[in-house]
Amino acid sequence: MSITFTLNGALRVLAAETPPARTLLDWLRAAGLTGTKEGCAEGDCGACTVVIETPDGARAPVNACLMTLGQAHGLALRSVEGLSAPDGAPHPVQAAMLTAEATQCGFCTPGIVMALYAHARMGGDAHEALAGNLCRCTGYRPILDAMAAMPVAEATAPLCPAPDVTALGPPEHRFFLPRSLDETLRLRRENTGAWLLAGGTDLGLRFSEHRDNPAAIICLRDVVELRGIAAGPEGLSVGAAEPYAALLDQMADDADFASFAALLRRLGSRQIRALGTIGGNLGTASPIGDALPPLLALGARVTLRGPDGARDLAVEDFLLGYRRNALREHEVIARIFIPRPAPGAIFAAEKLSRRHDQDISAVGLSMLLECEGGVITRARIAHGGCGPMAERAPEAEAVLQGAPFTEAQARAAGEALARAITPMDDLRGTAEYRRVAARNLVLRLYWRAARPDAAAEIMALPTPHAPRFIAP
Repeated sequence: MSITFTLNGALRVLAAETPPARTLLDWLRAAGLTGTKEGCAEGDCGACTVVIETPDGARAPVNACLMTLGQAHGLALRSVEGLSAPDGAPHPVQAAMLTAEATQCGFCTPGIVMALYAHARMGGDAHEALAGNLCRCTGYRPILDAMAAMPVAEATAPLCPAPDVTALGPPEHRFFLPRSLDETLRLRRENTGAWLLAGGTDLGLRFSEHRDNPAAIICLRDVVELRGIAAGPEGLSVGAAEPYAALLDQMADDADFASFAALLRRLGSRQIRALGTIGGNLGTASPIGDALPPLLALGARVTLRGPDGARDLAVEDFLLGYRRNALREHEVIARIFIPRPAPGAIFAAEKLSRRHDQDISAVGLSMLLECEGGVITRARIAHGGCGPMAERAPEAEAVLQGAPFTEAQARAAGEALARAITPMDDLRGTAEYRRVAARNLVLRLYWRAARPDAAAEIMALPTPHAPRFIAP
């Protein structure tokens, strides 16, 4: 069947031979909708931002450079060309940008306008809304002024064509959209070598940059058993294909996971979190996957489903090495269970990167400590970016286990960690930097717990001037 979606209020039915692995950005520009720009083709700059509109009125900004046409099937999308009124009058977001003189060269402006279009409906922090959009000439001062002047958008109910098919694309390049786990496992058996696609924020680079066009892709977006989040007294059960945006919403209102939520706000941008999934982060087994150190520190478990039934593994047993995991042939990651910290436990998740938002981690560190009478009875420390895989730090844990929770002990644990890791030099930092940073992060975690009133990082230092703007 043909790929079908709604774009700017009009139904689009693509030719049957359209490659479903083609990026939405490429198709938009070829169709003459060139307001959507290509900047980086990696999901970093936001120039290609479009918005998914759902029947409940929600708006989710996404990177069109990473989203395939197959993933667009059944959705309602809006590009910058779809904002103006029928009489050609600019949208209030566009008018606010114009009034605030928030554009110069204009290349990044369509993507920023679309991010603000989503923000006007969904709200939240202004800086977070702009974290996925780079502007190199205007700067953000006038853009923030425009945001402060924007009215709150009313909910709308777009037309969303039902994705009532399993297979899309020509026979030589099939794109499957199964609805159930059983159907997914059948497709896995029948299509050996098929790519599993969740959000595609990592795998999408194979389409946008390398122009790969595999023979078969199994998209997990609509598999009911792989979606949803169930919160209980023991922890969170998260569907492997549930976007990070939903997990952040869940954790943001849960004091047990406040530190995890703060980390998720820096995991990519709103555009990335609208598509990216925790199952994908596990599946890629990248040593710099942001979510992996906190999962390891909390003792998270992953449920795998395959032809022989279900398997339950600790995340530390699932990760086997550089981009290697324990997934067997024909298996899929089904759910992840994230335990709650014990009452009174100290949990913190940290990340260092070259810029605060929307950047790849140089060093990640998470720590869970349980104390009784001032003595650490249980310690779990996990790091990322410091070796071929994200993993626990038993040497540092041993220094803390059974010891008093003091600054001296934290320093000793940091030294043990620095000696044990095997980092590398790359564009994000030298091996020596990573050793020093990992050591110091252990100390930062101590100060966060022992002296929450102290400034534990540069961004927390008091500034001599008050903010010049008020976020909407």
